Amino acid sequence: MSDFRQKCLGGERLIGTFAAVPHPVTVEVTAAAGVDFLCIDAEHSQIGRELIENLIRASDVHRVPAIVRVPGHAPESIAGVLDAGAAGVLVPRVSTAAQAKAAVMATRYPPLGERGVGPGRAAGYGYRIPDYLKRANDEILLAVQIETAEGLAKVEEIVAVEGVDVIFIGPGDLSVSINALGPEGAKKLEAAILTIAKAARAAGKAVGIFRPSPDDVGKWRDAEITFYLIASDTMFLGAGVASAVSAARSA
Repeated sequence: MSDFRQKCLGGERLIGTFAAVPHPVTVEVTAAAGVDFLCIDAEHSQIGRELIENLIRASDVHRVPAIVRVPGHAPESIAGVLDAGAAGVLVPRVSTAAQAKAAVMATRYPPLGERGVGPGRAAGYGYRIPDYLKRANDEILLAVQIETAEGLAKVEEIVAVEGVDVIFIGPGDLSVSINALGPEGAKKLEAAILTIAKAARAAGKAVGIFRPSPDDVGKWRDAEITFYLIASDTMFLGAGVASAVSAARSA
C-alpha cells in the first residue's frame, strides 16, 4: 500500500484516468504513461470481479495506485475489490447521507466500519492479515460520486459524513439529472459543480471530477478541485488512432 490517500487528503493535485479495457496489458501501458493513479471501471465497462485482481496487479507493476469504481453500493462488491488489493473505491450514485455512511461501513474495518476480514491478496492471502489490519483504515481511499439531483440537494448532509475522503463529481449523469444538457445548460451545470465543490471543501473533503479531456482542468483551480479522472483508456485509444489516421491522410 502507499501514501495515496494522504496525498488526496493533503490537497495534492492528482491526475488519473479510467481503465475500461478488460485486459492487463492496457492497464500496464497506461500506468507506465505517467498517471498518478488509475480507476478501474467496473460500473460502465465489461470488467467482472474475477478480472479486477489481475488489472490491479498490472497497475502494481509500475507502483501506480489502482482504485475501482464499483458497480453499486453492495458491501460485497466493495469488499471484493479491496481484498484484491485496490487502493480504494469510487462508489457511484451516492445521493443521501445514509448511502455515504453505508459506503464507509463497507470500506473500513471495525471499529470505524463493518468490513469483514478475509484472506485475499491485499492481506497476503491470509499470511499478513495483522499487518494489513493495522494499515487498511488509514490507507484505503473512499470516494463517493455525486451525480444526481437528489445528491446535489443533499450535498451538505453527504459531505458531513465522517470517513468519506473524496467527493467526486460526475458531470455527465448530473447534467441529465438536473436537466442541464447541451450548451444551454452549461451555466446551470457549472453552478451545480461549484455548489458541490464548495460544500465539500468547507467540510474538509477533497474534491474530484471527471473531464473528457485535459483542456479545461485549469478552469477548476479556483474551486479547489484536485482529484481528476481524465477520459479513459478507450477514449485515449480512439483519439490517438483518429489523430494518426488524419495526419497520415493529409501527409
